[in-house]
Amino acid sequence: MFFSSARVRTHIAGILGVLVVLGVARFAYTPMLPLMREQAGLGMGAGGWLAAANYAGDFTGVFLCGRINDLGVKDHLYRAGLVMAVISTALMAVASDELSWSFARFVAGLSTAFGMILGGGLVMNWLMRNGHRPELGIHFSGIGLGIVMCSLVVLVLAEVLDWRGNWLALALLGALLVIPAWVWLPRPLPQSPAGATVGDMKDRPPTALVRSLLMGFYFCAGVGFVVTSTFIVAIVNSLPGLEGSGFWVFLIVGCAAAPSCILWDLVVRRTGPINALFLASLLHIAGILLPLAGGGVLGPLLGAVCFGVTFAGIVSMVMGIAGRFYPTRPAKMMSTLTIAYGIAQITAPALTGWIGEVTGSYAAGLYIAAVAMAAGVLMLGVLRTMPLMAD
Repeated sequence: MFFSSARVRTHIAGILGVLVVLGVARFAYTPMLPLMREQAGLGMGAGGWLAAANYAGDFTGVFLCGRINDLGVKDHLYRAGLVMAVISTALMAVASDELSWSFARFVAGLSTAFGMILGGGLVMNWLMRNGHRPELGIHFSGIGLGIVMCSLVVLVLAEVLDWRGNWLALALLGALLVIPAWVWLPRPLPQSPAGATVGDMKDRPPTALVRSLLMGFYFCAGVGFVVTSTFIVAIVNSLPGLEGSGFWVFLIVGCAAAPSCILWDLVVRRTGPINALFLASLLHIAGILLPLAGGGVLGPLLGAVCFGVTFAGIVSMVMGIAGRFYPTRPAKMMSTLTIAYGIAQITAPALTGWIGEVTGSYAAGLYIAAVAMAAGVLMLGVLRTMPLMAD
């Protein structure tokens, strides 16, 4: 009877979609990076460029999403993204050169954009049209669950399979998850059911200054997120006495992230979205820097908790703000903001990879990420002093 509820099925479909397009298509690369460097001969700089290719695909997809208004087209493209996530993951196993891997990561990035922007928009649209609270915390819990899933898969299978076998196993897992994600997500309807009133669905756009500050903050959040999420396994494994601990640290990131979006929804109800983002960003900075604090494994573990409990919540809260501005077209501002996030995700991994080639370590990228997040906190400080919406 639990699965007879349309709301439950919609949430589960959305979460499974996030597991495919983010857990399999994006986050699996983080625990796979050390394996590919060891077994496939992937260079340190190339590791950063492959991450940049992924985020270039994400950026391209977000740009396309922002130019689609028809809900039916969005639904078709979202479902295409699920298939692309599986195919691009399998291609990582089939290919054996950096150019082909870059193409696969680019396609994976496209699937992530379609899945996250269009999927989140479709779920929020369905919730609002059916009279439910327009919060995406449950939906974006799939971010943390995706990290846990891919970390465990690689951790277990790395003992028995080589890097190609791991990518194929991840692709198979993604294919299995696509089935319920596809079937249980309701097709969008052009009309609003009785549960949604005209007032519920009225667009209330932000002021130009608020839009600019939100985009600036989300760019900084993109830098803060991408360096740690891409390189944390390699960074922790390179620390003295912590060889092989990176997988466990990344797993803790996922465990902390899984419930975080729901928890931050509760914080937003009490403090408002900007104050909640301000608090989350401060904790996020601590999560970025703690792995470099020394003291053995304690710093990385505490950092993993702080980073995990905040990064997915930041995404969820920003997307929720965007959806409230444009309830009839929630993907509109989601895609605009994610362009800023995407630019950060293209440039920061490439820069970190270049620094890694020069210094022999990705760790310096964490300092860049922390400085970027500090700038974002300043922008939130300004946002706290002004109304979010025009009139």
